[in-house]
Amino acid sequence: MASKLPPIYKDHGKTYQADTCLPLVEAVQAGQVRLEAFVHGSYPGRPLPDMVLPGLCTVGYWDAVGEQQWGLDFHRNEGIELTFLETGNLPFTVEDQHYLLQPNDLTITRPWQPHRVGQPYIGSSRLHWVILDLGVRRPNQDWKWPAWVVLAPEDLNELTTHLRHNERPVWQGTPEIRRCFGRIGKAVEVAGDTADISRITVYLNEILVLVLELVRQCPTKLNPSLTSTARTVELFLADMKKNLQHEWTLKLMADSCGLGTTYFVHHCRRLTNMAPMHYLNYCRVQEAARMLEDQPGMSVTDIAYACGFSSSQYFSTVFHRFHGCTPRDYRQRG
Repeated sequence: MASKLPPIYKDHGKTYQADTCLPLVEAVQAGQVRLEAFVHGSYPGRPLPDMVLPGLCTVGYWDAVGEQQWGLDFHRNEGIELTFLETGNLPFTVEDQHYLLQPNDLTITRPWQPHRVGQPYIGSSRLHWVILDLGVRRPNQDWKWPAWVVLAPEDLNELTTHLRHNERPVWQGTPEIRRCFGRIGKAVEVAGDTADISRITVYLNEILVLVLELVRQCPTKLNPSLTSTARTVELFLADMKKNLQHEWTLKLMADSCGLGTTYFVHHCRRLTNMAPMHYLNYCRVQEAARMLEDQPGMSVTDIAYACGFSSSQYFSTVFHRFHGCTPRDYRQRG
C-alpha cells in the first residue's frame, strides 16, 4: 500500500479526504478477500511510479468469497469512479439512492460524490474498478482528463458532457465492457514490465470508448445544472444544514463555493428567498425547534450552542423573530 496521504479539499465548511478503503485493507490482511490493484496515493494495492499513468488513482478488482463482515461506508473519491460487478451481488448506495447490484452492472460516480458499498456488509462478489482524478474539487470546475487518455477530442467532450450532467449511477454493462474489465484484471495480476503497463493503458482507453457507446445507446435526460454555479451553492447550503455549529461568516460561505460574496448572495437568494445569514439563522432555529421537542431533558442553553448560536440570549432573540415566542415558551406549548 502506498504511503502518501490521501488528497483533501475544503468545501461546505468541511474538509473531505479521499477514501483510503481501510475496511478493504483490513479484510485483505485478514485473508477474507483477494485484492489485485495498481494505485497512486493512499489506495490499497501495488504503488505505481509517479510518472506512470499519472491521474490514475487505482485500477484493479477484489474477489470476496462468501459472506463478508466488512463494507465501505459512505465515502468520497477524488476522481470519477467506474465499477463493474462480474459475479455475486452487492448493496450499493449513491447519496439517497439504494441498489442491489447484479452481475454485469456498471456504476458511475462523479468526483467527490458520496456513495457506499455494502449495507453494512458486502456480499460474495468479484468487483472491478477504475478511479481517475480529473482535478475536480467543486461541481462547477472543468474536468481535466489525464494526457494518456487518447479519445478524439469530440468524443472526449461528448463523454465528459454525459458523465458530468447525468445523475444515473447504475447501468447495465455490455459483453464488451465485461471482457475489457476482465482483460484489465488479468493485466494487473501479471504486470511485470512496461509492455503490461502499455496494455493496461490501452484497455483503460477502451473502457472509456465503451462507456461512451453505452450512454449513446441508452440516452437519459441530461441535467446541466449538476455542474452549474447554482448547483455548487445548492450543495453547499444542503451541507451547511448538517454543520450548523460552524462559525459561519458570509465570506467563508462564499469562499466555500469559490465565489465572490455578491455572486454568492445572488444565488442564495434565488434558491432560498433569503440572504445567506438570514437563511443560516433560519436553519439553526428550525433545528433548535426540533431539539426542543425531541430532547426535553436538554437545556435551552445547550441547544443554543449545539445549533451554532454564540449565546442563549441571542438564540432567544432570533428564535422569537421566527416563531413569535421564546424557546422556553415553545417547549411548554409542546
